[in-house]
Amino acid sequence: MGNHILTELKLASLAGAGAYGLIPEGAIAIEGDEIVWAGARGDLPERYAGWAETRLGGRLVTPGLVDCHSHVVFGGNRAREFEMRLNGASYEEVARAGGGIVSTVRATREASEEALLADALGRVDALIAEGVTTLEIKSGYGLDQETELRMLRVARRIGELRPLTVVTTFLGAHAVPESHKNDPDNYIDTVCIPALRAAHGEGLVDAVDGFCEGIAFAPEQIARVFDVARELGLPVKLHAEQLSNLGGAQLAAHYGALSADHIEYLDQAGVDAMAGAGTVAVLLPGAFYTLRETQMPPVAALRRAGVPMALASDCNPGSSPLTSLLLTMNMGCTLFRMTPEEALAGVTREGAAALGLKDRGQIAAGQRADLAVWDVAEPAELAYRIGFNPLYKRIFGGQI
Repeated sequence: MGNHILTELKLASLAGAGAYGLIPEGAIAIEGDEIVWAGARGDLPERYAGWAETRLGGRLVTPGLVDCHSHVVFGGNRAREFEMRLNGASYEEVARAGGGIVSTVRATREASEEALLADALGRVDALIAEGVTTLEIKSGYGLDQETELRMLRVARRIGELRPLTVVTTFLGAHAVPESHKNDPDNYIDTVCIPALRAAHGEGLVDAVDGFCEGIAFAPEQIARVFDVARELGLPVKLHAEQLSNLGGAQLAAHYGALSADHIEYLDQAGVDAMAGAGTVAVLLPGAFYTLRETQMPPVAALRRAGVPMALASDCNPGSSPLTSLLLTMNMGCTLFRMTPEEALAGVTREGAAALGLKDRGQIAAGQRADLAVWDVAEPAELAYRIGFNPLYKRIFGGQI
């Protein structure tokens, strides 16, 4: 659009003093894809006076939303499994019927790149329609080299086909495949790590993740993957303390991880380790809700320790078939007792931090011009409403 200014807006910058960094009568100057000035309309420098002006009618402007933890690329769905469980089937009965992650791995391996892309785009478009401008996408449903790379190629293509920044994460250490169920160490060494090296060689990986849990991988197995990530110069993050406490968050902090995610069973030692390492806590209320968990993440302890808290959809076919970051915000408040301001920061400023992105998540000079314009009177409405999308316009890289 060239150089232009946005006026007649409420500005929730997430960068300034006071709640939300709110400026009731704000303005934003955009040059190309970058914000060059943001503040009170009355303070707009004279040099921007001749720029094209877009008046927003008093609407609220926030940073574009960041979904920092998703698994949107996968084959098939688990609706039948969902139905079976609600009709009384046990976990074992579901597994014997071919359900669980095994069914998603099978469907993903059988799906072509085009089929995976077509399915994922529907989910991605739902997120974009709610103001998402940056999306993290993980692999992890292939559990073999060919399919892991196919998933990451699809993720890269999504970023080419949609006005959206896609950050890719290699999650080969997601689960132990049937072929290696009795030897997870062999899977890590002969499948996961070679697949990581191959994906990095193709330029498909921005970060590396793992699932540190009794049903997945032990800390020492994850550490071997993280050692390779460090060798390749890739940042790490970790699914940690979701179902039990194996010390995953402390392991993540030891490696300087960008984030530790889920963390329902996080203890004070893990909180302290994350605080010391600057590791972001990514809270995923969609999975907590779907699995009907009762162990809440230690939000108060994280808050006291100054650990940043991000929120994300965790969109996946099994435990969080969720494609609404607005509903995620509401769940963060209702289920985890976050404040509406923490929820908005969680899907903007802290979500960007969880991806290691310093050029977005706030409205300030030098930040990317990724913005969301909302038909609401105040920021708390974004977390307060349920099943209602008040997005008016989405601005990506300065383009409305």
